[in-house]
Amino acid sequence: MKNFWGKLDRPFFCLAPMSDVTDIAFRTILAKYGKNRENKNKVVFWTEFVAADGLCNKLAKKKLSHILKFKEQERPIVAQVFGANPENMKKACQYIASLDFDGIDINMGCPDKSVINQGAGAALIKTPELARKIIRAAIEGIKSAGKNIPVSVKTRIGFNKEEIDTWIPEILKEDISALTIHLRTKKEMSDVPANWDYIKKVKKLIEKSGKEILLIGNGDVKDLEDAKEKALKYGCDGIMIGRGVFGNPWFFNSAPSNFERSFIEQKLEVLIEHTQIFDKELLQPKHKHFDVMKKHFKAYVNGFDGAKELRIKLMETENSKEVKAIVDNFLKSQKM
Repeated sequence: MKNFWGKLDRPFFCLAPMSDVTDIAFRTILAKYGKNRENKNKVVFWTEFVAADGLCNKLAKKKLSHILKFKEQERPIVAQVFGANPENMKKACQYIASLDFDGIDINMGCPDKSVINQGAGAALIKTPELARKIIRAAIEGIKSAGKNIPVSVKTRIGFNKEEIDTWIPEILKEDISALTIHLRTKKEMSDVPANWDYIKKVKKLIEKSGKEILLIGNGDVKDLEDAKEKALKYGCDGIMIGRGVFGNPWFFNSAPSNFERSFIEQKLEVLIEHTQIFDKELLQPKHKHFDVMKKHFKAYVNGFDGAKELRIKLMETENSKEVKAIVDNFLKSQKM
């Protein structure tokens, strides 16, 4: 495997694509505090997913451009795209490839109704022939851009029920470099625990295919130690983490670097920095409303005296300046 996947140390760890979460502001923070020389070949970032159909519309493409912005320190970084129209997928991947991403991932697992109604995301589990056309279209788009970056797929174990034996072999027939399995069905959403025992079943199918396809497990990973244990126990090449990363910019690096100051103080100062990057890169009238940033507040601000009161104040803010003023006052009051 000559692409970036083949250069990764194993097990490697992946930042899951989460809408209105894994934007450039959040990834910049995670790259700064979570990526270093020791783990640079062990951590892969994903963007938020972006609509292939949208990238084929001039006006929509302009509105979606912020999703595909990234910084060099984030590498390796994979752009995730969804769609059910092969021609649009080809055009979208041609454009994405021209932006110099390390890879492109096709979302075949999103359970959101608006995505399902388009025949995309997890809906492709029900139409494996179309799913294969989508993969081929993505590869054609990359080639037409004069690039040779790898394509991967993120999916689930089934739609309404587990259907690994019928669904996964269809994907494996195509030229993909990595396969991420969210260990729940679309119907289960995140309402039941992820069933990691299914990983062994998927692994056997990959071995049977005779292809060199990396297997990434996803679902209910609490922390880095949990990720390492799951990789060892189930034999995954990589582990993808979603909600476990919330509020912990040091997730991929295990711990804060400054041991002379309290963890809470460092965490709150990173929160300020996070909101400042959000303002600069994303705040309306550019791309997003500040309320999007607020979903991070509960994750950053919890587990210490005064956290609830501080969080209530932060929920009333409209920009990073207001956040900084409130947090600074809180920290000063703690030192008195």
